[in-house]
Amino acid sequence: MREAEFREWLEIKGAKTRAGLNTRVYAVKTIEKNLTALGSPYLDLDAAYSADGFAQLQLRIKQIRRNAIDGGSDYRLLMPDSEQPLNRLSSWNSWLGQYGRFLGGDDSQADEIRDYVLENYISPARERGDDSVTVIVGDLNTEMGLKMAWPSICQALDGTKFHELADVSPPETQGPVNSNMRKYTFKLKEGDQLVSQNKPTPTNLILYGPPGTGKTYQTAREAVVLCDGKTDYSTRAGLMARYNELVAEKRIAFVTFHQSYDYETFVEGLRPELGEEGSASTGFRLAPTPGIFREICALADQARTQPRVQTDAPAVELSQRRFWKMGQGAIGTEDDVYEDALANNYIALGWGGNIDWSASRFSSFNAIHAEWIEKNPDNRTPSNWTQTYPFRCEMKPGDIVIVPYGNTAFRAIAEVTGDYYFVPEAEGYYAHRRSVRWLLDLDEPLPLDTIVDGNFAMRTLYSLPTNRVNLLALARLLSSKENPNTLADAEGKTDQFVLIIDEINRANISKVFGELITLIEPDKRLGMPDALTVTLPYSKKKDFGVPANLHIIGTMNTADRSIALLDTALRRRFNFREMAPDASLLPVVDRIDLRAVLGTINQRIEYLIGREYRIGHAFFIKCETRQEIEDAVRNKVIPLLQEYFFEDWGRIAAVLGDGFMQKIEISPPPGIDGDLLSSWSVRKEFKDDAFYQLLGKASTLNATDAKMASEPEE
Repeated sequence: MREAEFREWLEIKGAKTRAGLNTRVYAVKTIEKNLTALGSPYLDLDAAYSADGFAQLQLRIKQIRRNAIDGGSDYRLLMPDSEQPLNRLSSWNSWLGQYGRFLGGDDSQADEIRDYVLENYISPARERGDDSVTVIVGDLNTEMGLKMAWPSICQALDGTKFHELADVSPPETQGPVNSNMRKYTFKLKEGDQLVSQNKPTPTNLILYGPPGTGKTYQTAREAVVLCDGKTDYSTRAGLMARYNELVAEKRIAFVTFHQSYDYETFVEGLRPELGEEGSASTGFRLAPTPGIFREICALADQARTQPRVQTDAPAVELSQRRFWKMGQGAIGTEDDVYEDALANNYIALGWGGNIDWSASRFSSFNAIHAEWIEKNPDNRTPSNWTQTYPFRCEMKPGDIVIVPYGNTAFRAIAEVTGDYYFVPEAEGYYAHRRSVRWLLDLDEPLPLDTIVDGNFAMRTLYSLPTNRVNLLALARLLSSKENPNTLADAEGKTDQFVLIIDEINRANISKVFGELITLIEPDKRLGMPDALTVTLPYSKKKDFGVPANLHIIGTMNTADRSIALLDTALRRRFNFREMAPDASLLPVVDRIDLRAVLGTINQRIEYLIGREYRIGHAFFIKCETRQEIEDAVRNKVIPLLQEYFFEDWGRIAAVLGDGFMQKIEISPPPGIDGDLLSSWSVRKEFKDDAFYQLLGKASTLNATDAKMASEPEE
């Protein structure tokens, strides 16, 4: 770091004491010394600032503080002997931000105000254990020697940037905005519990390690924790049951990257689609189709903008409802039909002409058919009676109607509340109607498979079998719609979403993420201080962003590619956590010490080709008999070693020994003067003492001991 220049900058900025200045410099130097431990790929702070303005480092320090609030010890990375890490961690993040402003030449008065309030109000109050602290704008203005900077002070403390910096919830305020009488009260404790900012920080995490270390299972655990806030599942079965529930609710999505994976599959691309019945074009066309990433972004953003609420009203019971698909006007050419239906709480049918079907004599299909043919002998389009009949006669109050957006998405959900009625003044233009209560109307359509299995057919109206409807996911969506009976003081709870990307290192990251690689940075997410949006290339959707309540977890097999070879843009936007082989999880089975076996194999592999190529404990963790262990070696370990060593059987034998491998000497063909050639192969039957030989103990055995060859030493 540029220590001497930073000291001068701090003095100019008015560091109160020499001790205070030294403390700031010490904190920044300590952070720089621990860049690797903090998950940064950079050698110094200047390089880290050039990459992302310290976004990754400040996020990591905030995560360490949250860990300390929960009783964790991650803070010892930076301050091993501290007794009050919480207060120091907030200050250290502020001082790191000061160094960033020094590097960037930023003399923002708002940042100066934020630093002052954190160091002179928030931090001392936390040290004293106060429940809250109040800042009065006029008094602060005088203390800092500012010249009537009331608007700047209010701007600095009102914005989410200060709440992020100080790790506090939005304050209670009194007095006019931008006045010297305005008061800000920040709550620091709730009973005995510390209060921190309640907005979750987006997680970008990659679990990396050799094959068989449990990375995929760990992603399930991480995903459940991120969605639920905590996990108390003591068994794998309990955890996976909850994981599958969240998958069914569409709060967790899973995708595997491969060499051919691209932006058009991941974000959005053009796909063939047929128009809906009654639309301006029912032929083949290429339509912008969302990929899995845009789909889960839409779900997360819907939950972010309409959080779950507590309500006096009972939840909509879905299991006994009948479901319908029903279009509301052709998309793009009859949007007025949909908008008017939303505004006036009805659904409308365009088929059926200018005939009032309200009379009781039209209660059967045949009656409607006959009336239409009589009144319209030259128009025998079947939809005029096949669509009118279910809308007039079969649909009932309480039924649920899903309004499509094309054949693969939906844009609204309604509950039917009334019987059929006719609107004469509409003169046949969507004149057939039913009253509804709109349960959900979306700013952006969501993928249909969120709530319905399969795609919609082209017909305007038809019933959906209940077994095609994902009741769990639908219930979650409907519970997020603001209800008029919501308790006035109820707080919204935002659902969290997780996208798991398996084998994230196997795809071309720039080809898959495109311009969105910037948008996944935590501070660039929707709902965060420096949110960014883009216009998508195919759909031309404006203001697309990645929501803050979407977390991304990747897995990476280091046998395929080491971290050093990863795309640099990916490395600086994700935290990395190693998943190493854990031999301590393995038992002794039929007198075979699997912990020692795995440790020995991995030591030899690491010596020959490197630690990234070790094998994980999952290869043996389910083995309960000697035969199962031998099957794992024969069918899993040896094929993997063949791949590692490119069929160099001599090196495979060096790892496993001749208890598993056998060698014969091949003489040169007649007429060729050459040395004997060693030829290795896998034994059809492993030696009785194969595992003992692997551990280097066979030489101590006599003939009697050979029967006990698999027994580990005490």
